[in-house]
Amino acid sequence: MAQDNWLVVGLGNPGAKYEATRHNVGQMALDVLAARIGASFGTHRSNARVAEGWLRPGGPKLILAKPNSFMNTSGGPVSSLVSYFGIDPGHLVVLHDELDIPFDTIKLKQGGGHGGHNGLRDIAKALGTPEFLRVRIGIGRPPGRQDPADYVLKPFASTERDALAVLLEDAADAVEQLADEGLLAAQQRFHGRDAK
Repeated sequence: MAQDNWLVVGLGNPGAKYEATRHNVGQMALDVLAARIGASFGTHRSNARVAEGWLRPGGPKLILAKPNSFMNTSGGPVSSLVSYFGIDPGHLVVLHDELDIPFDTIKLKQGGGHGGHNGLRDIAKALGTPEFLRVRIGIGRPPGRQDPADYVLKPFASTERDALAVLLEDAADAVEQLADEGLLAAQQRFHGRDAK
């Protein structure tokens, strides 16, 4: 296994209907990352679209992947990518939407529970371990009594779009820093921003 290969998975649902929804924010951030490293997505035998590139010449290699499955069945494609590329769970980074974090906030962690997130639950089950890295992209709780299941499948409001662009850049920054300097350095940078 190449030591400095990182598998970065953006969670979401396939198809144009879901592309701009809150649930697909992980895949939106992956698009930002792909543009930065000059990589484009192509089909892969692991039931995912994959793009590969280097953070910089001689730097860590990033394998970016968007599962073609629905969010709740992300585990199959992720586990086949992990075995195909020979990735250790400590070098797997999953970008996903997070209801329990305010919109416009990024948090990073390794392992832990799934917090009701079915995509994470399925990945942990398929890998046999929850010890992968997560870039949690805050989408906030739904307003009023809106059902969270409906809320995550709605597009971002027009009032959120400017902040969303910055949020996606932040998520891409977080992945770069994780691959470059490790979890602690990335946490110190992003977790100190709560007073925003």
